[in-house]
Amino acid sequence: MDRFRTLLGRQGLLDLLAAEIGEGNTFLRESACTSDGNFKGGATVLATKGLTSGEFPAWMDKAFAGDEKPLLTAHPEHYVMGTDEIGARVVETIGPHVASLYMDGWGTDALDWAKDAAELLPESGLRRKMSSNLFLADGTVVGRALIQFGDTADGFTANLTVHFLVSCPDEVLGHHLRHYAVEFRHWIAAVAAARA
Repeated sequence: MDRFRTLLGRQGLLDLLAAEIGEGNTFLRESACTSDGNFKGGATVLATKGLTSGEFPAWMDKAFAGDEKPLLTAHPEHYVMGTDEIGARVVETIGPHVASLYMDGWGTDALDWAKDAAELLPESGLRRKMSSNLFLADGTVVGRALIQFGDTADGFTANLTVHFLVSCPDEVLGHHLRHYAVEFRHWIAAVAAARA
């Protein structure tokens, strides 16, 4: 996949996937209409040794602000990642679809919708928290992400929660929980390599 990303470039990939992105975004937009603002969620939990919970979010912030290559190479289903005029953009596979999503308010203080979420873990356990709505370019909210990190005796724990619209098939949520496991494992390995 990295070879195709390199050969085609960002715009080339977007052009190649334009029809699939259109279909995926239409699916998510229709799911938003039939879900009446309701979401279903799940979590993936990773345990890391040798890094602290503060090192990883700092690396992620830097990666989204700069070179997208370390973000892209973390998963073969990543096509575009970075920032454009709307915000932090991710073009990736969502269940059986390719979609172009944006994230808003991503950061350690952005917990607007998550403040009352059952998934919001105690401050004493996971001190670093980031959340974001996932939305289409037209502003339609199609998902939510809540990422929480907490230090352990020999590293940190990452609790990765995602919510998708209730009318989406369970396959969409299950796929993204596995997607989380792959991408975050590779990003954590990249942080460890950069630190070494």
